[in-house]
Amino acid sequence: MASINLKINNKAYTIDSDPKMPLLWAIRDLVGLTGTKYGCGIAQCGACTVHLGGIPVRSCSIPVSAVGSKDITTIEGLSDDNSHPVQQAWIQEQVPQCGYCQSGQIMAATALLGKNPNPSDKDIDTAMQGHICRCGTYPRIRKAIKAASVIISQKASAK
Repeated sequence: MASINLKINNKAYTIDSDPKMPLLWAIRDLVGLTGTKYGCGIAQCGACTVHLGGIPVRSCSIPVSAVGSKDITTIEGLSDDNSHPVQQAWIQEQVPQCGYCQSGQIMAATALLGKNPNPSDKDIDTAMQGHICRCGTYPRIRKAIKAASVIISQKASAK
């Protein structure tokens, strides 16, 4: 066991953990933020995606000891009230069916739009590759990413 400092959603946490513990379990079990989901445990499905230093990563395969001083953002860190443009678009386009994969999908989409505010279908497909939705809502996911792009553009032009 080791004492490990994590900064999650702009809040500092000190956890006592095996340094090899996957970040996912630290977030869910030790910190209590349960929006990030466990899917496969082998970094293949994307349900556990969070941002680490602004980069989308699969938290099920990263040990807490590898985080260092990088900021972690989970689905809870996007907004307290679903006001983030990607969350608004997900609601507008009624993306979720079972909803299990959606926090990971939203985190991947947020990272994409942070780098490319007006992605093509190919850009979206590339960024979302490997994010599995067992309900098959991929067309709605693409539509929501495009809708979020519009929301982001409108907010930027309103400033």
